[in-house]
Amino acid sequence: MNSAVSRRSFLAATAAATTFLRSAAASAVSAEPKFKISLAQWSLHRTLNSGKLNNLDFAATTKNEFGIEAVEYVNQFFKDKANDSAYLKEMNKRAADAGVKQLLIMIDGEGQLGDAKLSERNKAVQNHFKWVEAAKVLGCHAIRVNAGSSGSYQDQIFRAADGLRAVTEFGAQHDISVIVENHGGLSSNGEWLAAVIRSVDHPGCGTLPDFGNFRVSKDEMYDRYKGVTELMPFAKAVSAKSHDFDEEGNEISTDYRKMMKIVLDAGYSGWVGIEYEGGKLDEFAGIKATKALLEKVRSELG
Repeated sequence: MNSAVSRRSFLAATAAATTFLRSAAASAVSAEPKFKISLAQWSLHRTLNSGKLNNLDFAATTKNEFGIEAVEYVNQFFKDKANDSAYLKEMNKRAADAGVKQLLIMIDGEGQLGDAKLSERNKAVQNHFKWVEAAKVLGCHAIRVNAGSSGSYQDQIFRAADGLRAVTEFGAQHDISVIVENHGGLSSNGEWLAAVIRSVDHPGCGTLPDFGNFRVSKDEMYDRYKGVTELMPFAKAVSAKSHDFDEEGNEISTDYRKMMKIVLDAGYSGWVGIEYEGGKLDEFAGIKATKALLEKVRSELG
């Protein structure tokens, strides 16, 4: 065989191999799920509070019981352990042994970051620092905080943004984002919370839109679809709140197909955390029902 023919054969084979590899890579990308499913620890709050489940066993339970490989902690279940290096090391070991990724810590009970009194606001900011450091140790990407405040609409924007900015700047030193959930009061007003995040004006500060937390007061309920739409441009996590289901497995308060389309249309492709709060199903069954619904909707939207 002459050298020219040999060279043409080599080039043809190389081109074919390159085409194949590109096709395989494209198929792999298209096979990636549009979003991943995690489990928020609050879904098992009754089980944890009863003593039937220990915080240290949460990661393994998440994997073994539900086949979920990522968790979102709640600080109240290890509230005195933020500075306990041995305890955090054990959490890391348990999660690693189970093959579970630790995503974030939800922080409650550390004061209002938008407190009207500057001294109390600063105290709340300081209280959150230890959780930023704990999140770093656990390999999380964020802490979830609240934007509680008081005063006029505009006053609360200023006060909440002031506290959030301080925590966010500290978080940035540790590569930890600070994300705000719609969680009662004006934070359940999507327009208000979006204005707060814009006022913070820091890439490390974002939102954790929750499908169900849109009660501003006993007399005011914000539209959940409008709220999630307003919060998704800043989202660094998403909370799939669920309560009860119909006979077809659909959540009766939230149209998951409509909601997840809003999430995906915003360009989000990260973790969506199950947060079951219902009472008709036990916590384990409620988590499984929520996961099945998310998987079904993911398949349909895919």
